Amino acid sequence: MKKSRSPKKTLSNSHNASLSDALHTIGTTDPTGSGSPNPTSLSTNLDQPLSPTTNGSNEKHDGHSPHNSHHHHHHHSSNGQGATPASKETVVLLADESAKAKWHNWSVRTLWTLIMIGGFFGAVAAGPAAVILLVVMVQGLVYKEVIYLAHVPSKEKKLPLFRTMNWYFLFSTNYFFYGESLIHYFQHVVFVDAFLLPLATHHRFISFTLYVIGFVFFVANLKKGHYRFQFSQFAWTHMTLLLVVCQSHFIINNIFEGLIWFFLPVSLVVANDIWAYIFGFFWGKTPLIKLSPKKTVEGFVGGWVMTVVFGMLFSTLFLRYPYMICPVKDLRVSAFSAITCDPNPVFVPVKYYLKPWMFGLVRHLGMRDTFVMLAPLQLHTIIMACFASLIAPFGGFFASGFKRAFKIKDFGQSIPGHGGITDRMDCQFLMGLFSYMYYQSFIKSSAVTVGLVLQTASKLKSEDQLELFDHLRQYLIGQGLLDEHSCVVMPPKEAWVS
Repeated sequence: MKKSRSPKKTLSNSHNASLSDALHTIGTTDPTGSGSPNPTSLSTNLDQPLSPTTNGSNEKHDGHSPHNSHHHHHHHSSNGQGATPASKETVVLLADESAKAKWHNWSVRTLWTLIMIGGFFGAVAAGPAAVILLVVMVQGLVYKEVIYLAHVPSKEKKLPLFRTMNWYFLFSTNYFFYGESLIHYFQHVVFVDAFLLPLATHHRFISFTLYVIGFVFFVANLKKGHYRFQFSQFAWTHMTLLLVVCQSHFIINNIFEGLIWFFLPVSLVVANDIWAYIFGFFWGKTPLIKLSPKKTVEGFVGGWVMTVVFGMLFSTLFLRYPYMICPVKDLRVSAFSAITCDPNPVFVPVKYYLKPWMFGLVRHLGMRDTFVMLAPLQLHTIIMACFASLIAPFGGFFASGFKRAFKIKDFGQSIPGHGGITDRMDCQFLMGLFSYMYYQSFIKSSAVTVGLVLQTASKLKSEDQLELFDHLRQYLIGQGLLDEHSCVVMPPKEAWVS
Protein backbone atom coordinates (compact mmCIF):
# COMPACT_ATOMS: atom_id res chain seq x y z
CA MET A 1 0.00 0.00 0.00
CA LYS A 2 2.77 2.45 0.92
CA LYS A 3 4.65 1.75 -2.31
CA SER A 4 1.56 2.35 -4.43
CA ARG A 5 0.91 5.70 -2.76
CA SER A 6 4.50 6.94 -2.87
CA PRO A 7 4.58 8.03 -6.53
CA LYS A 8 1.23 9.85 -6.11
CA LYS A 9 2.49 11.75 -3.08
CA THR A 10 5.72 12.68 -4.89
CA LEU A 11 3.75 13.86 -7.88
CA SER A 12 1.47 15.93 -5.68
CA ASN A 13 4.43 17.59 -3.95
CA SER A 14 6.02 18.31 -7.31
CA HIS A 15 2.77 19.79 -8.57
CA ASN A 16 2.41 22.03 -5.53
CA ALA A 17 6.00 23.20 -5.88
CA SER A 18 5.60 24.05 -9.55
CA LEU A 19 2.28 25.71 -8.78
CA SER A 20 3.91 27.90 -6.16
CA ASP A 21 6.54 28.94 -8.71
CA ALA A 22 3.81 29.71 -11.24
CA LEU A 23 1.89 31.84 -8.77
CA HIS A 24 5.08 33.69 -7.84
CA THR A 25 5.75 34.39 -11.51
CA ILE A 26 2.19 35.63 -12.05
CA GLY A 27 2.47 37.86 -8.99
CA THR A 28 5.47 39.61 -10.53
CA THR A 29 3.63 40.20 -13.80
CA ASP A 30 0.37 41.42 -12.29
CA PRO A 31 -1.24 43.80 -14.80
CA THR A 32 -2.12 46.18 -11.99
CA GLY A 33 1.54 46.49 -11.11
CA SER A 34 0.84 45.54 -7.52
CA GLY A 35 2.36 42.09 -7.67
CA SER A 36 -0.61 40.72 -5.78
CA PRO A 37 -0.71 36.91 -5.74
CA ASN A 38 -3.72 34.72 -6.31
CA PRO A 39 -5.82 34.55 -3.11
CA THR A 40 -5.06 30.86 -2.79
CA SER A 41 -1.46 31.74 -1.99
CA LEU A 42 -2.66 33.10 1.33
CA SER A 43 -2.79 29.55 2.59
CA THR A 44 0.26 27.52 3.48
CA ASN A 45 -0.47 24.66 1.09
CA LEU A 46 -1.77 25.11 -2.45
CA ASP A 47 -4.22 22.34 -3.23
CA GLN A 48 -6.19 23.99 -6.03
CA PRO A 49 -5.44 24.26 -9.76
CA LEU A 50 -4.42 27.66 -10.98
CA SER A 51 -7.39 30.01 -11.45
CA PRO A 52 -8.09 31.27 -14.94
CA THR A 53 -6.24 34.42 -15.77
CA THR A 54 -7.06 37.41 -17.86
CA ASN A 55 -5.16 40.40 -19.04
CA GLY A 56 -8.09 42.64 -18.31
CA SER A 57 -8.82 43.40 -21.94
CA ASN A 58 -12.40 42.31 -21.43
CA GLU A 59 -12.96 44.69 -18.54
CA LYS A 60 -16.16 46.70 -18.49
CA HIS A 61 -15.93 49.87 -20.55
CA ASP A 62 -18.29 52.82 -20.91
CA GLY A 63 -21.61 51.40 -19.91
CA HIS A 64 -19.84 48.16 -18.95
CA SER A 65 -19.58 46.37 -22.23
CA PRO A 66 -20.47 42.68 -22.31
CA HIS A 67 -17.75 40.10 -22.38
CA ASN A 68 -17.09 37.17 -24.60
CA SER A 69 -19.72 34.57 -23.82
CA HIS A 70 -17.26 31.74 -24.37
CA HIS A 71 -14.92 32.43 -21.46
CA HIS A 72 -15.02 30.12 -18.47
CA HIS A 73 -16.10 30.89 -14.95
CA HIS A 74 -13.24 31.96 -12.74
CA HIS A 75 -13.72 29.00 -10.41
CA HIS A 76 -12.78 26.53 -13.11
CA SER A 77 -9.30 25.50 -14.05
CA SER A 78 -7.45 27.49 -16.70
CA ASN A 79 -5.73 26.48 -19.89
CA GLY A 80 -2.38 26.84 -18.24
CA GLN A 81 -1.44 30.16 -19.77
CA GLY A 82 -0.23 32.81 -17.38
CA ALA A 83 -1.35 36.40 -17.20
CA THR A 84 -0.20 38.71 -19.94
CA PRO A 85 2.03 41.54 -18.75
CA ALA A 86 0.47 44.99 -18.91
CA SER A 87 3.06 46.14 -21.44
CA LYS A 88 1.84 43.54 -23.96
CA GLU A 89 -1.83 44.12 -23.30
CA THR A 90 -3.82 44.90 -26.44
CA VAL A 91 -6.95 46.95 -25.90
CA VAL A 92 -9.56 47.43 -28.60
CA LEU A 93 -11.96 50.25 -27.75
CA LEU A 94 -15.63 49.59 -28.28
CA ALA A 95 -15.91 52.17 -31.08
CA ASP A 96 -13.07 50.40 -32.94
CA GLU A 97 -14.48 46.86 -32.77
CA SER A 98 -15.84 45.18 -35.87
CA ALA A 99 -19.42 46.10 -36.71
CA LYS A 100 -20.65 42.53 -36.32
CA ALA A 101 -19.14 42.00 -32.86
CA LYS A 102 -20.10 45.48 -31.71
CA TRP A 103 -23.75 45.19 -32.67
CA HIS A 104 -24.00 41.65 -31.31
CA ASN A 105 -22.75 42.90 -27.96
CA TRP A 106 -25.20 45.79 -28.21
CA SER A 107 -28.19 43.49 -28.78
CA VAL A 108 -27.33 41.11 -25.92
CA ARG A 109 -26.59 43.91 -23.53
CA THR A 110 -29.71 45.90 -24.46
CA LEU A 111 -31.98 42.88 -24.06
CA TRP A 112 -30.78 42.08 -20.56
CA THR A 113 -30.69 45.75 -19.59
CA LEU A 114 -34.38 46.03 -20.46
CA ILE A 115 -35.14 42.84 -18.53
CA MET A 116 -33.38 44.19 -15.42
CA ILE A 117 -35.04 47.60 -15.71
CA GLY A 118 -38.43 45.92 -16.08
CA GLY A 119 -37.81 43.83 -12.97
CA PHE A 120 -36.67 46.93 -11.09
CA PHE A 121 -39.83 48.87 -11.98
CA GLY A 122 -41.95 45.84 -11.09
CA ALA A 123 -40.38 45.58 -7.63
CA VAL A 124 -40.91 49.31 -6.99
CA ALA A 125 -44.57 49.04 -8.04
CA ALA A 126 -45.09 45.98 -5.83
CA GLY A 127 -44.29 48.01 -2.72
CA PRO A 128 -41.51 48.70 -0.21
CA ALA A 129 -41.56 45.11 1.07
CA ALA A 130 -40.72 43.83 -2.44
CA VAL A 131 -37.97 46.43 -2.83
CA ILE A 132 -36.43 45.47 0.52
CA LEU A 133 -36.59 41.80 -0.49
CA LEU A 134 -34.86 42.69 -3.78
CA VAL A 135 -32.05 44.50 -1.96
CA VAL A 136 -31.58 41.59 0.46
CA MET A 137 -31.48 39.10 -2.42
CA VAL A 138 -28.95 41.17 -4.39
CA GLN A 139 -26.87 41.61 -1.24
CA GLY A 140 -26.76 37.85 -0.67
CA LEU A 141 -25.73 37.15 -4.27
CA VAL A 142 -22.97 39.79 -4.17
CA TYR A 143 -21.76 38.41 -0.84
CA LYS A 144 -21.61 34.92 -2.34
CA GLU A 145 -19.67 36.05 -5.42
CA VAL A 146 -17.09 37.98 -3.42
CA ILE A 147 -16.68 35.26 -0.80
CA TYR A 148 -16.05 32.66 -3.51
CA LEU A 149 -13.14 34.62 -4.92
CA ALA A 150 -11.03 32.98 -2.23
CA HIS A 151 -12.66 29.59 -2.73
CA VAL A 152 -10.23 26.72 -2.01
CA PRO A 153 -12.27 23.47 -2.06
CA SER A 154 -9.44 21.12 -1.08
CA LYS A 155 -8.87 22.99 2.16
CA GLU A 156 -12.53 23.60 2.94
CA LYS A 157 -13.26 19.88 2.70
CA LYS A 158 -10.92 19.31 5.65
CA LEU A 159 -12.66 21.96 7.78
CA PRO A 160 -16.14 20.98 9.04
CA LEU A 161 -18.90 23.60 8.63
CA PHE A 162 -16.43 26.05 7.11
CA ARG A 163 -18.89 27.54 4.58
CA THR A 164 -21.61 27.58 7.24
CA MET A 165 -19.54 30.02 9.29
CA ASN A 166 -19.48 32.56 6.42
CA TRP A 167 -23.24 32.47 6.08
CA TYR A 168 -23.72 32.63 9.84
CA PHE A 169 -21.77 35.88 10.01
CA LEU A 170 -23.94 37.23 7.19
CA PHE A 171 -27.07 36.31 9.16
CA SER A 172 -25.88 37.85 12.42
CA THR A 173 -24.78 41.06 10.68
CA ASN A 174 -28.10 41.37 8.86
CA TYR A 175 -29.96 40.75 12.11
CA PHE A 176 -28.19 43.72 13.67
CA PHE A 177 -28.49 46.17 10.77
CA TYR A 178 -32.04 45.38 9.68
CA GLY A 179 -33.20 45.19 13.28
CA GLU A 180 -31.81 48.68 13.86
CA SER A 181 -33.74 49.97 10.85
CA LEU A 182 -37.03 48.33 11.79
CA ILE A 183 -36.83 49.55 15.38
CA HIS A 184 -36.03 53.10 14.28
CA TYR A 185 -38.73 53.43 11.64
CA PHE A 186 -41.48 51.35 13.28
CA GLN A 187 -41.30 52.39 16.93
CA HIS A 188 -45.08 52.67 17.02
CA VAL A 189 -45.28 48.94 16.28
CA VAL A 190 -42.36 47.26 18.05
CA PHE A 191 -42.73 49.12 21.36
CA VAL A 192 -46.38 48.15 21.84
CA ASP A 193 -46.13 44.51 20.79
CA ALA A 194 -45.61 42.11 23.70
CA PHE A 195 -43.42 39.79 21.63
CA LEU A 196 -41.33 42.42 19.81
CA LEU A 197 -40.80 44.69 22.81
CA PRO A 198 -38.09 42.61 24.56
CA LEU A 199 -36.38 41.94 21.20
CA ALA A 200 -36.32 45.67 20.45
CA THR A 201 -35.23 46.66 23.95
CA HIS A 202 -32.30 44.23 24.00
CA HIS A 203 -31.62 44.20 20.24
CA ARG A 204 -27.99 45.29 20.39
CA PHE A 205 -27.08 42.86 23.15
CA ILE A 206 -28.76 40.01 21.25
CA SER A 207 -26.85 41.01 18.10
CA PHE A 208 -23.58 41.07 20.02
CA THR A 209 -24.33 37.64 21.48
CA LEU A 210 -24.96 36.23 18.00
CA TYR A 211 -21.62 37.58 16.79
CA VAL A 212 -19.77 36.21 19.83
CA ILE A 213 -21.23 32.76 19.16
CA GLY A 214 -19.78 32.89 15.64
CA PHE A 215 -16.44 34.14 16.96
CA VAL A 216 -16.22 31.32 19.53
CA PHE A 217 -17.21 28.80 16.85
CA PHE A 218 -14.38 30.07 14.62
CA VAL A 219 -11.72 29.90 17.36
CA ALA A 220 -12.88 26.47 18.52
CA ASN A 221 -12.55 25.12 14.97
CA LEU A 222 -9.02 26.37 14.27
CA LYS A 223 -7.15 23.38 12.88
CA LYS A 224 -3.42 22.84 12.93
CA GLY A 225 -1.87 23.22 9.50
CA HIS A 226 -4.69 25.51 8.34
CA TYR A 227 -4.25 28.52 10.63
CA ARG A 228 -3.10 30.91 7.93
CA PHE A 229 -5.87 29.90 5.56
CA GLN A 230 -8.56 30.15 8.25
CA PHE A 231 -7.47 33.58 9.47
CA SER A 232 -7.24 34.90 5.90
CA GLN A 233 -10.78 33.67 5.29
CA PHE A 234 -11.95 35.27 8.56
CA ALA A 235 -10.52 38.62 7.44
CA TRP A 236 -11.95 38.14 3.95
CA THR A 237 -15.43 37.52 5.37
CA HIS A 238 -15.33 40.63 7.54
CA MET A 239 -14.08 42.78 4.68
CA THR A 240 -16.99 41.57 2.54
CA LEU A 241 -19.47 42.28 5.34
CA LEU A 242 -18.11 45.82 5.61
CA LEU A 243 -18.19 46.55 1.87
CA VAL A 244 -21.47 44.81 1.05
CA VAL A 245 -23.76 44.38 4.05
CA CYS A 246 -22.95 47.65 5.80
CA GLN A 247 -23.63 49.72 2.68
CA SER A 248 -26.79 47.73 1.94
CA HIS A 249 -28.07 48.78 5.36
CA PHE A 250 -28.01 52.43 4.31
CA ILE A 251 -29.84 51.58 1.08
CA ILE A 252 -32.59 49.98 3.16
CA ASN A 253 -32.82 53.14 5.26
CA ASN A 254 -33.25 55.17 2.07
CA ILE A 255 -36.30 53.03 1.25
CA PHE A 256 -37.92 53.78 4.60
CA GLU A 257 -37.42 57.53 4.10
CA GLY A 258 -39.40 57.33 0.86
CA LEU A 259 -39.09 55.17 -2.24
CA ILE A 260 -37.82 58.11 -4.27
CA TRP A 261 -34.61 58.16 -2.20
CA PHE A 262 -33.98 54.60 -3.35
CA PHE A 263 -35.42 54.88 -6.84
CA LEU A 264 -33.70 58.11 -7.90
CA PRO A 265 -30.07 57.19 -6.96
CA VAL A 266 -30.38 53.75 -8.55
CA SER A 267 -31.87 55.27 -11.70
CA LEU A 268 -29.09 57.86 -11.95
CA VAL A 269 -26.41 55.16 -11.87
CA VAL A 270 -28.28 53.09 -14.47
CA ALA A 271 -28.77 56.15 -16.69
CA ASN A 272 -25.09 57.07 -16.44
CA ASP A 273 -24.12 53.50 -17.25
CA ILE A 274 -26.33 53.48 -20.36
CA TRP A 275 -25.36 56.91 -21.66
CA ALA A 276 -21.65 56.30 -21.06
CA TYR A 277 -21.97 53.05 -23.01
CA ILE A 278 -23.75 54.85 -25.89
CA PHE A 279 -21.19 57.66 -26.12
CA GLY A 280 -18.32 55.17 -25.87
CA PHE A 281 -20.00 52.94 -28.47
CA PHE A 282 -20.14 55.64 -31.12
CA TRP A 283 -17.44 58.17 -30.24
CA GLY A 284 -15.11 56.66 -27.65
CA LYS A 285 -11.50 57.15 -28.76
CA THR A 286 -9.55 58.37 -25.69
CA PRO A 287 -8.84 55.81 -22.91
CA LEU A 288 -9.81 57.09 -19.48
CA ILE A 289 -8.11 54.88 -16.87
CA LYS A 290 -5.80 51.88 -17.02
CA LEU A 291 -7.83 49.88 -14.49
CA SER A 292 -10.67 49.78 -17.04
CA PRO A 293 -8.87 50.18 -20.36
CA LYS A 294 -12.04 50.25 -22.45
CA LYS A 295 -13.57 53.18 -20.62
CA THR A 296 -13.16 56.39 -22.57
CA VAL A 297 -13.15 60.09 -21.81
CA GLU A 298 -15.91 60.64 -24.37
CA GLY A 299 -18.13 58.11 -22.65
CA PHE A 300 -17.34 59.47 -19.20
CA VAL A 301 -18.13 63.11 -20.09
CA GLY A 302 -21.12 62.26 -22.29
CA GLY A 303 -22.59 60.07 -19.57
CA TRP A 304 -22.18 62.89 -17.04
CA VAL A 305 -24.00 65.51 -19.11
CA MET A 306 -26.89 63.23 -20.08
CA THR A 307 -27.28 61.92 -16.52
CA VAL A 308 -27.77 65.46 -15.22
CA VAL A 309 -30.45 66.10 -17.88
CA PHE A 310 -32.08 62.73 -17.14
CA GLY A 311 -32.07 63.38 -13.39
CA MET A 312 -33.81 66.76 -13.77
CA LEU A 313 -36.56 65.23 -15.92
CA PHE A 314 -36.96 62.14 -13.75
CA SER A 315 -37.18 64.04 -10.47
CA THR A 316 -39.74 66.43 -11.98
CA LEU A 317 -41.92 63.48 -12.93
CA PHE A 318 -41.83 61.43 -9.74
CA LEU A 319 -42.07 64.19 -7.14
CA ARG A 320 -45.76 64.39 -8.13
CA TYR A 321 -46.59 60.95 -6.72
CA PRO A 322 -47.21 60.55 -2.95
CA TYR A 323 -46.37 56.85 -3.28
CA MET A 324 -42.80 57.81 -4.16
CA ILE A 325 -42.23 60.71 -1.77
CA CYS A 326 -44.06 59.62 1.40
CA PRO A 327 -42.01 57.89 4.14
CA VAL A 328 -42.79 54.20 4.48
CA LYS A 329 -45.16 53.59 7.39
CA ASP A 330 -46.77 50.38 6.18
CA LEU A 331 -44.89 47.63 4.34
CA ARG A 332 -48.13 46.29 2.86
CA VAL A 333 -48.76 49.22 0.50
CA SER A 334 -48.10 49.19 -3.24
CA ALA A 335 -48.26 51.59 -6.17
CA PHE A 336 -52.02 50.95 -6.32
CA SER A 337 -52.64 52.00 -2.72
CA ALA A 338 -54.09 55.39 -1.80
CA ILE A 339 -51.33 57.17 0.13
CA THR A 340 -51.28 60.70 1.48
CA CYS A 341 -48.79 62.60 3.62
CA ASP A 342 -47.51 66.08 4.30
CA PRO A 343 -44.73 66.38 1.73
CA ASN A 344 -41.22 67.27 2.73
CA PRO A 345 -40.55 70.89 1.69
CA VAL A 346 -37.94 69.59 -0.74
CA PHE A 347 -40.80 68.41 -2.98
CA VAL A 348 -42.71 71.72 -3.00
CA PRO A 349 -41.89 74.07 -5.93
CA VAL A 350 -40.73 77.57 -4.98
CA LYS A 351 -39.89 80.73 -6.94
CA TYR A 352 -36.30 81.30 -7.95
CA TYR A 353 -35.77 84.80 -9.36
CA LEU A 354 -33.40 85.00 -12.29
CA LYS A 355 -30.31 87.16 -12.32
CA PRO A 356 -30.34 89.90 -15.00
CA TRP A 357 -27.89 88.02 -17.22
CA MET A 358 -29.95 84.83 -16.86
CA PHE A 359 -33.13 86.66 -17.85
CA GLY A 360 -31.36 88.18 -20.84
CA LEU A 361 -30.30 84.71 -21.91
CA VAL A 362 -33.65 82.92 -21.54
CA ARG A 363 -35.53 85.83 -23.15
CA HIS A 364 -34.11 84.70 -26.47
CA LEU A 365 -35.87 81.40 -25.88
CA GLY A 366 -39.25 83.13 -25.62
CA MET A 367 -39.43 83.24 -21.81
CA ARG A 368 -40.80 86.46 -20.31
CA ASP A 369 -41.03 85.63 -16.60
CA THR A 370 -38.32 86.88 -14.27
CA PHE A 371 -38.53 83.74 -12.17
CA VAL A 372 -38.78 79.96 -12.50
CA MET A 373 -40.67 77.47 -10.34
CA LEU A 374 -38.40 74.67 -9.16
CA ALA A 375 -38.68 72.12 -6.40
CA PRO A 376 -35.51 71.99 -4.28
CA LEU A 377 -35.36 68.28 -5.14
CA GLN A 378 -34.48 69.21 -8.73
CA LEU A 379 -31.44 71.17 -7.54
CA HIS A 380 -30.41 68.38 -5.19
CA THR A 381 -30.75 65.96 -8.11
CA ILE A 382 -28.06 67.85 -10.02
CA ILE A 383 -25.61 67.16 -7.20
CA MET A 384 -26.66 63.52 -6.97
CA ALA A 385 -26.35 63.13 -10.75
CA CYS A 386 -22.83 64.58 -10.64
CA PHE A 387 -21.88 62.09 -7.93
CA ALA A 388 -23.42 59.22 -9.90
CA SER A 389 -21.39 60.25 -12.97
CA LEU A 390 -18.08 61.44 -11.54
CA ILE A 391 -17.57 59.58 -8.23
CA ALA A 392 -19.73 56.43 -8.24
CA PRO A 393 -17.85 55.04 -11.30
CA PHE A 394 -14.80 54.78 -9.04
CA GLY A 395 -16.70 51.99 -7.31
CA GLY A 396 -16.54 50.26 -10.68
CA PHE A 397 -12.85 51.10 -11.05
CA PHE A 398 -12.29 49.65 -7.58
CA ALA A 399 -14.03 46.45 -8.68
CA SER A 400 -11.94 46.39 -11.87
CA GLY A 401 -8.74 46.62 -9.83
CA PHE A 402 -10.13 43.90 -7.59
CA LYS A 403 -10.69 41.60 -10.55
CA ARG A 404 -7.25 42.31 -11.96
CA ALA A 405 -5.69 41.45 -8.61
CA PHE A 406 -7.38 38.04 -8.76
CA LYS A 407 -6.92 37.46 -12.50
CA ILE A 408 -10.63 37.14 -13.29
CA LYS A 409 -12.82 38.61 -16.02
CA ASP A 410 -16.07 38.86 -14.06
CA PHE A 411 -17.37 38.13 -10.58
CA GLY A 412 -19.83 35.68 -12.11
CA GLN A 413 -21.85 34.79 -15.22
CA SER A 414 -25.40 35.21 -13.95
CA ILE A 415 -26.34 38.09 -16.32
CA PRO A 416 -25.54 37.57 -20.03
CA GLY A 417 -23.66 40.53 -21.45
CA HIS A 418 -23.03 42.02 -18.01
CA GLY A 419 -21.18 39.42 -15.92
CA GLY A 420 -22.16 38.72 -12.34
CA ILE A 421 -24.42 40.57 -9.93
CA THR A 422 -21.39 42.29 -8.42
CA ASP A 423 -20.40 43.63 -11.84
CA ARG A 424 -23.77 45.44 -11.94
CA MET A 425 -23.82 46.58 -8.33
CA ASP A 426 -20.25 47.86 -7.92
CA CYS A 427 -21.34 51.51 -8.29
CA GLN A 428 -24.74 51.15 -6.61
CA PHE A 429 -23.38 50.48 -3.12
CA LEU A 430 -21.28 53.64 -3.11
CA MET A 431 -24.17 55.66 -4.57
CA GLY A 432 -26.59 54.31 -1.97
CA LEU A 433 -24.27 55.28 0.88
CA PHE A 434 -23.77 58.77 -0.56
CA SER A 435 -27.55 59.23 -0.98
CA TYR A 436 -28.14 58.34 2.66
CA MET A 437 -25.45 60.71 3.94
CA TYR A 438 -26.59 63.53 1.65
CA TYR A 439 -30.25 63.10 2.58
CA GLN A 440 -29.53 63.03 6.31
CA SER A 441 -27.26 66.10 6.08
CA PHE A 442 -29.11 68.43 3.71
CA ILE A 443 -32.66 67.24 3.05
CA LYS A 444 -34.26 65.39 5.93
CA SER A 445 -36.65 67.45 8.02
CA SER A 446 -36.49 67.32 11.81
CA ALA A 447 -36.65 63.78 13.13
CA VAL A 448 -38.12 65.01 16.44
CA THR A 449 -41.90 64.68 16.56
CA VAL A 450 -44.51 65.43 19.21
CA GLY A 451 -45.08 61.71 19.63
CA LEU A 452 -41.37 61.07 20.19
CA VAL A 453 -41.14 63.86 22.77
CA LEU A 454 -44.21 62.58 24.60
CA GLN A 455 -42.84 59.04 24.54
CA THR A 456 -39.62 60.28 26.15
CA ALA A 457 -41.38 62.60 28.63
CA SER A 458 -43.69 59.83 29.78
CA LYS A 459 -40.67 57.97 31.17
CA LEU A 460 -39.70 60.88 33.46
CA LYS A 461 -40.68 61.17 37.10
CA SER A 462 -43.63 63.45 37.86
CA GLU A 463 -41.34 66.12 39.35
CA ASP A 464 -39.19 66.10 36.20
CA GLN A 465 -42.29 66.28 33.99
CA LEU A 466 -43.45 69.41 35.85
CA GLU A 467 -39.99 70.94 35.55
CA LEU A 468 -39.98 70.21 31.81
CA PHE A 469 -43.41 71.82 31.47
CA ASP A 470 -42.28 74.93 33.38
CA HIS A 471 -39.21 75.34 31.17
CA LEU A 472 -41.31 74.88 28.04
CA ARG A 473 -43.83 77.47 29.34
CA GLN A 474 -41.04 79.99 29.93
CA TYR A 475 -39.66 79.35 26.45
CA LEU A 476 -43.06 79.91 24.82
CA ILE A 477 -43.59 83.11 26.82
CA GLY A 478 -40.20 84.37 25.70
CA GLN A 479 -41.11 83.63 22.08
CA GLY A 480 -44.38 85.56 22.44
CA LEU A 481 -46.47 82.46 21.82
CA LEU A 482 -47.98 82.23 25.31
CA ASP A 483 -49.37 84.77 27.81
CA GLU A 484 -47.43 84.96 31.07
CA HIS A 485 -50.56 84.48 33.20
CA SER A 486 -52.25 81.86 31.08
CA CYS A 487 -50.99 78.90 33.09
CA VAL A 488 -49.10 78.41 36.32
CA VAL A 489 -47.34 75.29 37.49
CA MET A 490 -48.55 74.23 40.92
CA PRO A 491 -46.54 72.12 43.35
CA PRO A 492 -47.45 68.43 43.22
CA LYS A 493 -49.34 68.47 46.56
CA GLU A 494 -51.45 71.51 45.69
CA ALA A 495 -52.21 70.07 42.32
CA TRP A 496 -53.39 66.87 44.01
CA VAL A 497 -55.64 68.80 46.45
CA SER A 498 -57.07 70.87 43.64
